[in-house]
Amino acid sequence: MRLGIIGLPNCGKTTIFNALTGSDHLTEPFSSGQLEVHTAIVNVPDRRVDSLTTIFRPRKTVYATVTYTDIGGLDKGIGEGGLSGPMRNELQQVDGFLHVVRAFEDASVPHPQETVDPIRDLGIIDGEFLLLDLITVENRLARLEQERQRGKIDNKPLHAAETVLLERARDQLEAEQPVRDLDLTPAENKLLRGYGLLTLKPTLVIFNTGENGADLATDLSYEHQHTQVVSLHGKLEAEIAQLDNADDVALFLQEYDIDEPGRARVIDLSYQLLNIQSFFTVGEDEVRAWSVYKGSTAVDAAGTIHTDLARGFIRAEMVPYAEFISAGSMVEVKKQGKMHLEGKTYVVQDGDILSIRFNV
Repeated sequence: MRLGIIGLPNCGKTTIFNALTGSDHLTEPFSSGQLEVHTAIVNVPDRRVDSLTTIFRPRKTVYATVTYTDIGGLDKGIGEGGLSGPMRNELQQVDGFLHVVRAFEDASVPHPQETVDPIRDLGIIDGEFLLLDLITVENRLARLEQERQRGKIDNKPLHAAETVLLERARDQLEAEQPVRDLDLTPAENKLLRGYGLLTLKPTLVIFNTGENGADLATDLSYEHQHTQVVSLHGKLEAEIAQLDNADDVALFLQEYDIDEPGRARVIDLSYQLLNIQSFFTVGEDEVRAWSVYKGSTAVDAAGTIHTDLARGFIRAEMVPYAEFISAGSMVEVKKQGKMHLEGKTYVVQDGDILSIRFNV
């Protein structure tokens, strides 16, 4: 799972990146205007993994992860000027976006639009992506029409379905609405993803506020499908991420009257954004959280662990996390009859503890 951190120059993207990843990349009070990319992999905080580790005392504990990519170089006008190949590649490779919007005043960090206006800035990048997607869709529709006129169509039903779907996407974009707001079937979504449409990608908007900034996430009406909004004190969170000692973190939070770091909440929202959940494998060797899409079957989960497990799948032994904690041990789980035997079509639930039986 990879999420791209985007935003206008001097919005605090790299500060947010540092806050989420614990990195210490230099932030400058100006923008080079060039493509700059930083990437880091972050563990998803999960108290369930902590509890399972305490119980099993494994030699190794592995958390679910999120990959964040800080993508610099976006600015007003990119839609008309077009994207460079490397920039387009970076934006299309990610599974979703963290759109950072500046909501802080700082005279030492000039705003590219001269004034701080979060609603305006949010609309600028949205508008550029709408235009870029519209160009992509119109170009593809033009090629489909050329194929129709020349009679060079290998699969007429697929050609017709693709044309209708792209026309829906075009109408949506011309109405200045993101493609992710369309009600799409899984097959339609997969087809459109093949074009790398930027407004199709799920998006978490982060209002980067100052130390005493207002929580714009509760005040702004920004309702789109596969979209969430949150406010974050970016600079403070980046400073917290550099602290190694838990006592120092507690003192910092107390000083600024913060209940808990926003980092964990944003990472969790990032995880939710892509419709992903965790299941666990446990034992003395390893306790591990695995990531699968919601709706995945037991065979899908087995394949996530190893392709051989999916190929030779016999059954899954499953106990929900809450039932395991209530029982206290696997021995007690079996004694109480709480171990469930599931087949290939079982739909995995968040928090399931699985043991896959297979034969290859």
